[in-house]
Amino acid sequence: MTSVNRLMRAIRVFEFGNPEVLKLCTDVPVPSPGEDQVLVRVRACGINPVETYIRAGAYARKPTLPYTPGTDIAGVVEDVGKKVTSFKNGDRVFATSTITGGYAEYALCSSSTVYPLPDQLNFKQGAALSVPYLTAYRALCHKAHAKPGEVVLVHGASGGVGIAACQIARAYGLKVFGTAGTPAGLDLILKNGAHKAFNHRETITERQIILIKLRRLLEDKELMLYWKCCPMLISAMICASCLPAAE
Repeated sequence: MTSVNRLMRAIRVFEFGNPEVLKLCTDVPVPSPGEDQVLVRVRACGINPVETYIRAGAYARKPTLPYTPGTDIAGVVEDVGKKVTSFKNGDRVFATSTITGGYAEYALCSSSTVYPLPDQLNFKQGAALSVPYLTAYRALCHKAHAKPGEVVLVHGASGGVGIAACQIARAYGLKVFGTAGTPAGLDLILKNGAHKAFNHRETITERQIILIKLRRLLEDKELMLYWKCCPMLISAMICASCLPAAE
């Protein structure tokens, strides 16, 4: 499964722990694709919170040590297996998962997880597609069954999944409210689809006022989509009672 005499640089983890366990190795064999696999020369790799939990050994799923982290990648096809017909050497692609890890010069992927990278997207954008955008789409469309004209509150909207949620919800015709904790974050979510932005770090009194204002904005809606995003939990639920009644 490795190419003879070809070595690459890769980040390897030999023990679980703090960021210091990430080691740059220069003698990692370049993998060779199996019959239904694609070898991608990595040009960009996404960094997601879940990967830090895995690295620390705090996640339910622990890879066998040593391993190379990295799930979302974008790059150029270097080689393909004999059963792969959808891609050829030189194609620009992004992948939603890897077999050998994305923190490397080359990554091996199942052909079913590789997709053409649109010309209008650069490699960095391509590497940011999978976890943030597929998570947001699944939560909004598959789980919450969002419909045009409904209202969504994206809590913690300035993160990767939050930004994706704002963009997708706005494109689907929803009324989008978002929260962030800094002026820069508030500005960011307004530029990425939110109709209104609220600071979730205000004092309790101010927060209560914000929620009352939101309640009044939503009072003509029978249903509100409430999105709760946090590092260990990303969920979407249909919730009409998540805001306190206006007094």
